[in-house]
Amino acid sequence: MATSAPPSNRFERRRAETRRALVRAARQILAETGDTSASIQAIAERADVGFGSFYNHFESKTELFEAAMQDALEEFGQTFDEHLAGIDDPAELVAAGFRLSARMAESHPELMQVLRRRGLGHIHSDNGLTRRALRDVEVGMASGRFTAVDPAVALSALGGTLLSLVELRFARPDMDGDDAAVNLAEMVLRMLGVPPDDAHEVARRPLPDLA
Repeated sequence: MATSAPPSNRFERRRAETRRALVRAARQILAETGDTSASIQAIAERADVGFGSFYNHFESKTELFEAAMQDALEEFGQTFDEHLAGIDDPAELVAAGFRLSARMAESHPELMQVLRRRGLGHIHSDNGLTRRALRDVEVGMASGRFTAVDPAVALSALGGTLLSLVELRFARPDMDGDDAAVNLAEMVLRMLGVPPDDAHEVARRPLPDLA
């Protein structure tokens, strides 16, 4: 899960842990079914906290599930930052992001199930992952690496294709996930205006170890 600075005293630490437990429970529910109709009592029991504790942190289930979704998106973005740091080529960042996502279906199954079930509605949300993706798209356009289009349109294409890849990894676990991600990354790069031979090479560059 995404992390922040530790609370400074025992009360704050306990309060923060209760909140984290509720968010974890909500993320588990989103990963398992994507259904947000679970009762507050069921969520509190799953989190192993008192029913009354819920309202010390959230005004509604909607607020909790939104916090759980934002937590998942931030973790996804932080994973990208950690493993793709040092890559300066926007095209390579896009390709590596697709390939990393395919591998995360196995290494981070709960996180990727959350994105699979609920990610489409957050492609244009103001979250850490969207800001990172938009930054990379805009850098690629400014440098001439990508064809200049409305960045929001490019983000729609990238986000929708990425979520389709995640769906494919879970729907067809028998497929070679790395091979599918490489081919899809090459197609996306060509869609963004990268020349075919260049897109083919970039999509197959060595990928950092996810471990």
